[in-house]
Amino acid sequence: MSELTKVLLVDDNSKYLKDALPFYGYEVTVALDGVQALKELANASNKFDIVLLDVMMPNMNGWDTLKAIRKNEKTKHLPVIMLTAVNEDQKMVTGLKIGADDYIVKPFVLPNLLARMEAVLRRSIRQRELSQDVTQTQVIVDLLTSKEKEVLQMVAKGESNKQIADKMFVKEVTVKTHLNSIFKKLKVANRTQAVLLAMQADLVKN
Repeated sequence: MSELTKVLLVDDNSKYLKDALPFYGYEVTVALDGVQALKELANASNKFDIVLLDVMMPNMNGWDTLKAIRKNEKTKHLPVIMLTAVNEDQKMVTGLKIGADDYIVKPFVLPNLLARMEAVLRRSIRQRELSQDVTQTQVIVDLLTSKEKEVLQMVAKGESNKQIADKMFVKEVTVKTHLNSIFKKLKVANRTQAVLLAMQADLVKN
């Protein structure tokens, strides 16, 4: 691990995890309650990868802290694992509905927590990658003019250059010019690749 994974540990009884996690490649910042946790998250210099959030804490409990994390635009996608001493299905369901990514009951064995952290982090990374792919695709497709989008939509329906030209009341060479421009902007080599990219951006429906 070239760079340490940054953990915000929100727990008023945090010594064990604070001491243990660094041995497994985690950089740990401790907050003793929800109020302190939100201050740490609001600090622009802090870039946390995951939050371990205890439920029962003074000043501001885990539920309210989680709600605040999910309401904040900057932290709403931050992975959060709830830690609790209460093994009740209803409370677990409540936490998951509020937005927890996982839930682990104290006392737990460290390998179990580490495995869950790794799983949650993998999911988070994959979701970010997918989101970035969609955003990049949308940006690329937004470069197209309205005429180019119209041509691409007809290409997606399987229409030939001549059919497209007839419907747009233009010459076939004009359609070819539009297509060449589309291929260049989308950085694709053919009609099929252009249509697939447009489908990813919801410009055309499959």
